[in-house]
Amino acid sequence: MRAPPRLLRTARCELQLGGRVWLMGIVNATPDSFSDAGLGTSLEARVALAAELLEAGADVIDIGGESGVTNRPAVAAAEEIERVVPLIERVAGELGAVVSVDTYKPAVARAAIAAGAAIVNDVSALRDPELADVCAETGAALVIMHTRAAPKQRLHDSSFDERIVADVKELLSERMQLAVQHGVAPEQVMLDPGPDFAKTPYQTIDVMRAFGELHTLERPLLLAISRKDFIGAITGRRPRERLAGTLAALAHGAAAGGHMARIHDVAAARDFLAVRDVLSGAVEVPRELRVEDELRWERQDS
Repeated sequence: MRAPPRLLRTARCELQLGGRVWLMGIVNATPDSFSDAGLGTSLEARVALAAELLEAGADVIDIGGESGVTNRPAVAAAEEIERVVPLIERVAGELGAVVSVDTYKPAVARAAIAAGAAIVNDVSALRDPELADVCAETGAALVIMHTRAAPKQRLHDSSFDERIVADVKELLSERMQLAVQHGVAPEQVMLDPGPDFAKTPYQTIDVMRAFGELHTLERPLLLAISRKDFIGAITGRRPRERLAGTLAALAHGAAAGGHMARIHDVAAARDFLAVRDVLSGAVEVPRELRVEDELRWERQDS
C-alpha cells in the first residue's frame, strides 16, 4: 500500500505526507551514539554531514544531543542544549532544513525550537506532559513513540510477548489524547511504534509485522528502523554493517504505508525507494530512459 495522505503541521511549515516515503536523516551531536561511536565530533563536521544528507535526498534532519544507550546516565538539559542548539541554528538557518530535535526534555525542546527546530522527536512516550505544552505553545510537531521504559533504562519483559501489538496501539492512542488535552492539535502529531525501545527483538518483529494496523490511529507513521538491534539479532551484524537489513525493514514498512523513515544511510535509502517505486509501477518512467555513458562503468584510477 501507499502511505495514506496525512498533514503534519510543524513550527515552520506544513508537510503534506503520503504516497512516497519521506526520509529523515540522522545527525548525532553526541560522543557515544550506538551506531557511529562519536564519528564527526566537531560542529563543522556535523553541519557538513547534515548538508551531505540533504544533498542525498533527506527531507528532514533529526538532531539529537543524548544517546539512547542505557549503560550511562542521562545528560543534563543544559549540556544537551549546548550540544544541539548551535547545530540546529546552522542546519535550519544556513542549510534551510526542516529540523527535528530528538529529545524528551521540555527545556531542550524549547531551546531547540527557538533555534529553528520544527519537530520534537520524543522517545519517552510523553513521560513529561510539559513537552506537549511546549509543542502547543510553539506549534512544533510532536513525534510520540511507544515505550514502557523510562529514558536511558532498558526493559525486556517477556510478559508482553503475546500482547505487544495491542500495547503499542493502546499507549500511542492514550498519549496522543494526552497531548491533545495539553493543547497539541492532532495535525501536529506523528506516531512511532518504537522498534527496540522496551522490546525484545521478538517483540519488535511482531510490532513491525503489524505496522500497517497503526493507520487506524489516523496519524502519519514514522519508521525508526535504521541499524536497530532487531536487525542485528536477525543478521548477526554490528550497527554499521546493518544497511542491507535496514533496507529490508524499510521495504516492509514502505509496503505497509509508512510515511517517513529515520535513516543514517540516506543515499542508499533514496536509491532503494526509487527503484522499488519504479518496479512497483508507483512511478512511471519515459520510454527513452537510458543510463548515462559515464555511469556504465567505474572510473579507472590514474
